[in-house]
Amino acid sequence: MSGAGLLALALALPAAAQAQDFSAGSAAKSWGLLGEENARFEALVVDVLCELGGDCPEDCGGGARQLGLLRSADGVLVMPMKNGQPVFSGAVADLLPYCGETVEVDGLLVGEPEATPAKFFQVQTIRRPGEADARPANRFTEAWAAANPQAAAEGGEWFRADPDVRARIEAEGYLGLGPDADAAFIAEWF
Repeated sequence: MSGAGLLALALALPAAAQAQDFSAGSAAKSWGLLGEENARFEALVVDVLCELGGDCPEDCGGGARQLGLLRSADGVLVMPMKNGQPVFSGAVADLLPYCGETVEVDGLLVGEPEATPAKFFQVQTIRRPGEADARPANRFTEAWAAANPQAAAEGGEWFRADPDVRARIEAEGYLGLGPDADAAFIAEWF
């Protein structure tokens, strides 16, 4: 089964399996998102492709793969699609140091049953069991800057300086339809 097929399978978990209330003790800050609910729980940090398909590199993919949270209370695979920063980035940089470990996370489950088969998770804090203080989930821009020092030196928003984003725009255009489609759009609309 392909990675996309495995992810679709994971997202098809019945809503009833995710119906348990995990808001007790949560200090997550609201973002005012549709269907958001506070959630604090313990979970094993896993490589999603490993968990669903058995493709298991030792280091959870070294930051190049989606990480998941296998919730201790009910065995549900929770998809942490965002960290606590206002930039819309994933949570891999925050979770990778905990690969294969059980952690306590606090954040927001987001989604409406009518629109999404499973709620996604926005991680705001992480800590190992027994640690006094939770760490904020805000490592993305720091990790990006370390991996892209020349682009980071340019300043501004990370996504405008990112070499991968720039290469994709050059090849596919801003609309993803190619530079010719971009030119026609700009000529017609601006």
